[in-house]
Amino acid sequence: MGVNIRAKAQASKHYTRKAAAAASAKMESSSSVPTELYFVFMNYDPQYDRLRADRTKRGAHELDVYLSRKHDALLSRTLELGTYTKTCSLVIVDGFKVQITEDQANVLRSAEGVRLVEKNQELA
Repeated sequence: MGVNIRAKAQASKHYTRKAAAAASAKMESSSSVPTELYFVFMNYDPQYDRLRADRTKRGAHELDVYLSRKHDALLSRTLELGTYTKTCSLVIVDGFKVQITEDQANVLRSAEGVRLVEKNQELA
């Protein structure tokens, strides 16, 4: 079972990298402003804590769905649809990765419920 989960995680990681690269190329070709990958971390959320405490398979699924919807709602409230690509939600820290411009990152920094927006730093 551990191998299957590891294989799924690797496949998911590969897919999100491909999706992010494709989205980045698409957005850069449609505008002159380059996009980059940012991490967005959220403020304390008691609902997140409650769901995270449920260590059952069902609880893990509910947490995944809750965070994905919460993060999607934040993005749709603050940014124009089609100008960003969320690559994944991060369950362990209540955050997500998103491909956006620097100006969009600044908009997210001032959004309600956002604790931190940080540009991804690639290590050489």
